[in-house]
Amino acid sequence: MSEITTDSQVEKPTSTGPEPNNSGPLSYGPYPELSKQAILVGYFLGVIIAISIGYASLKLGFSIEGSELAAILGFGILRGILRRRSIIENNVTQTVASAVNGASSGLMFSVPAIFILGYGSELNPYIVTFGAIAGAFLGIAFIIPLRKQMIDFERLTYPGGVAVATILKSPGAGIEKAKLLVGAMLFSGVVHVIALSLGIHDLYISDWLSIPDDFAYLNLVFYASLMTVGVGFIAGRGGFAFIVGGFVCYFFLAPMLDLTGMLPVDEAGNKITDAEALRLSLFRPTGIGMLIGGAVIGVIFALPLIRSAIKSMQNSAKVESAMSRDEMPIKLLYFAVVGAAILLMIMAWTSAEQVGIGRGIAMGLLGTLWIWMAGIILSEAIGRTNWSPLSGMTLVAVTLLIMLTSGMETTGAIVAAVTVGAATCVAMSQATDLMLDMKTGYLVGATPRMQQLGQFAGAWLGPIVIIVLIYILHSAFGLGSDELPAPQGQALASMVQGITGGDVPAEKYTAGALLGGLLSAMSGGLGITVGLGFYLPFNIVLTYAIGTLLREITDRNLGSHWSDNKGIPIAAGLIVGEALVGVGYAVVKIASAA
Repeated sequence: MSEITTDSQVEKPTSTGPEPNNSGPLSYGPYPELSKQAILVGYFLGVIIAISIGYASLKLGFSIEGSELAAILGFGILRGILRRRSIIENNVTQTVASAVNGASSGLMFSVPAIFILGYGSELNPYIVTFGAIAGAFLGIAFIIPLRKQMIDFERLTYPGGVAVATILKSPGAGIEKAKLLVGAMLFSGVVHVIALSLGIHDLYISDWLSIPDDFAYLNLVFYASLMTVGVGFIAGRGGFAFIVGGFVCYFFLAPMLDLTGMLPVDEAGNKITDAEALRLSLFRPTGIGMLIGGAVIGVIFALPLIRSAIKSMQNSAKVESAMSRDEMPIKLLYFAVVGAAILLMIMAWTSAEQVGIGRGIAMGLLGTLWIWMAGIILSEAIGRTNWSPLSGMTLVAVTLLIMLTSGMETTGAIVAAVTVGAATCVAMSQATDLMLDMKTGYLVGATPRMQQLGQFAGAWLGPIVIIVLIYILHSAFGLGSDELPAPQGQALASMVQGITGGDVPAEKYTAGALLGGLLSAMSGGLGITVGLGFYLPFNIVLTYAIGTLLREITDRNLGSHWSDNKGIPIAAGLIVGEALVGVGYAVVKIASAA
């Protein structure tokens, strides 16, 4: 591969200025990289992105990558406002910001399960926060030694990292994208304020069509949410399976069950035709089963990556006996691993009264081992396919941890297992995020050590922000409610109920798991995506479909270049604007009730 000349190598920096040199041509100081400005801007952007994506994941059940958002907004602040011109400095900013955001998917996929199960009062927020920070450091420290092998030698693709590098190497386009994003953010925020003030939640198109009550499952109700349109636009064709899942439920399965007389009935013996009642009684439990089945199959299909990952570690060890000077010192990484592992054990021990020191050490060791193995698998999976079975790895981790708590009182066992599971989930998220960012750094000529330090600098803040956000949103709306369905947390809660012998619709979960597993076996992640279409209300599916349709129209008529440079920044702004207003509304609601 020929050497890549980046903008950071040819642009004149403005932060250091030329230094007179009477004996030769003008010389310039080094380009700023891990600067105070880069870290502070990264913190600011990371908090905004973590809140936005975390809020969206509780609504829609899946997360989007935050690095591209951070790169676009970073240009707007560093270059547009602060007049700093170093691309590698902006790269550190997006690394710090995405490290803060790394906790959003990790905690939003796990901690809500405790609240959905009704054990929120038993959860110690300080313990789970420090445990998540320990997990984040473990995930980063474990994955750093594999950078050279996976990126320098194996040259794994990491499409998300390539996309961010493209933004960084297009400074003029980056500023324009930032303007579009901020404009769309303000528009989305204003629209959501108006919708909240008028009490508009849905748009009832079905009322215009006068659909008979016997066919109420064909309820055409659109969710009034520009954020959902934005997520659908960003997903593009990748979200098609999610749409198919929803339409199959209400436009195929429901009519077929009606025609064959197999629609479920209520307690009075009347058939259920209302779309929401039908979802709660049939489609949601089936969708939860599909999420679990698809996630487990995804993990099984990822197992062959263990062999490749172990080989990568062996090859990495042969390259140099010690880390190169571009990397963080290996002794410092060992210290981070040992320190974080000890903190994880202490967290497991103190997470519930019934957890003794012996069981706490066992849970901490299991969590550490799982972080190491799963982090490697996920990093290689996302590097080769741009798909990460994070939720599946979390389900397996919590299952193993619950097995270690056998004999404990149920509440304590669940809280301890999910608490440690949340830490492992954050660790896995940080590992994959760092490797994506390191790919970006490789393409723009950044110093790996600077990015690694930036990842550590941002990783501690994310868990604090997300735990506070979880408590605010739960107090205002309730996790697992119609306002915040938390599909991934619901799937984890249902799995925990099944393991502990709770009252669950086993036949629907089993059928869904088989279907989700089959779909994921056909195509990685397909069972999870279709399962979300089954699980979520149809109004969300319909609105999401608008975004996907708009992406398809713009790609066909204006070209993918327009979608990448204008459509996606606008869609990202729609997400951020509505999410920030939604969280602000929750804070106001809590304050007014106090």
